[in-house]
Amino acid sequence: MIRVEVSTDVLNWALARSNITEDHLVGKFPKINEWVSGTIQPTLKQLEDFARATRTPLGYLFLDKPPEESLPIPHFRTVDDGAPSQPSPDLIETVYMMQRRQDWMRESLIDRGQEPLPFVGSAHMDEEPKAIAASMRSEMDLKLAWAASYRNWTEASNALREAIGEAGILVVVNGVVGNNTHRTLATDEFRGFVLVDEYCPLLFVNGRDSKAAQMFTLAHELAHVFFGRSAAFDLRRMQPAEDPIEQACNRVAAEFLVPESKLRQIWPSVQSDPEPFQALAYHFKVSSLVGARRALDLSLITKDQCFDFYDSYLSHKHGASDGEKGGGDFYNNQNLRVGRRFAIEVANAAAEGRLLYSEAYDLTGLYGITFHKYVNSIRTDGVR
Repeated sequence: MIRVEVSTDVLNWALARSNITEDHLVGKFPKINEWVSGTIQPTLKQLEDFARATRTPLGYLFLDKPPEESLPIPHFRTVDDGAPSQPSPDLIETVYMMQRRQDWMRESLIDRGQEPLPFVGSAHMDEEPKAIAASMRSEMDLKLAWAASYRNWTEASNALREAIGEAGILVVVNGVVGNNTHRTLATDEFRGFVLVDEYCPLLFVNGRDSKAAQMFTLAHELAHVFFGRSAAFDLRRMQPAEDPIEQACNRVAAEFLVPESKLRQIWPSVQSDPEPFQALAYHFKVSSLVGARRALDLSLITKDQCFDFYDSYLSHKHGASDGEKGGGDFYNNQNLRVGRRFAIEVANAAAEGRLLYSEAYDLTGLYGITFHKYVNSIRTDGVR
């Protein structure tokens, strides 16, 4: 039996990177404790299995020392709560997957004569959040307090995604890596990320989050586009990291979703409600945390009232995810995970010979007949 010499530092790095402990892998790899201590070396087959289990590129395991691996965009965390500083393999892979899609889409749009989107990077730090939020609504063709006209958070979220897409921005909502339901994306690590580009900005929303939280993430990401800054973020308790851009994006997102004028208008009718922040949440289709924070920012309630509500909210687990939970219609899921506009652009390029079908499959994560069935289902719906 031929064994492969592997650096113990690299093995320990792969474990730490995957956020999986040795104890969790002992059942599959009985000798793993001896591998990481250097007492014994794994076979090539065992090393290949270990690479898959820890989501580590196999080539990395043959290096003499751990590679330096980082996200290509800033990663803003709300608080230092002991979470790993190293981004997970799931986040890293997802960001690079979205960058590949964006790079291809950008080239395709430019080849077809697409002009740069004028609103990308149009906002400035010294502008009032109200003015930026108004510009965002104007570009998305949305009215003031537009979400109040929808029956629930799902309808409002769908409407916002469609409006953003119509403005020329790619929107992806996914709770797993690609279509791998065994690799879920942790909301504790990130709620979303933004890849800013003047031709095709891309917003990625963690689909494991609740619909109410996704609404705020979309608005926060849209603000990033207007400021022209890419980033990944976690928005724990819907609060931004200690970064000027993150703070500005939150203020703009709050005004975009919960306009001050409208909140002040309805506050007298909801403040005596047994659950006033839930009433705000229902009206504006945000989370009740956002409703409470917005009321505090506008001095409608005290800090004690706000933080008492926060504690109650968390203790009752009102924040449990009602996001993507797996199952459902596979092809409908692709409208979120791939996006109609992107899929049609890829399908047209392949049909016209501008793109190999093998490349189209790789870009969408849909292969063979699955790709064609999905594209046909979109075309049947009248999308071209």
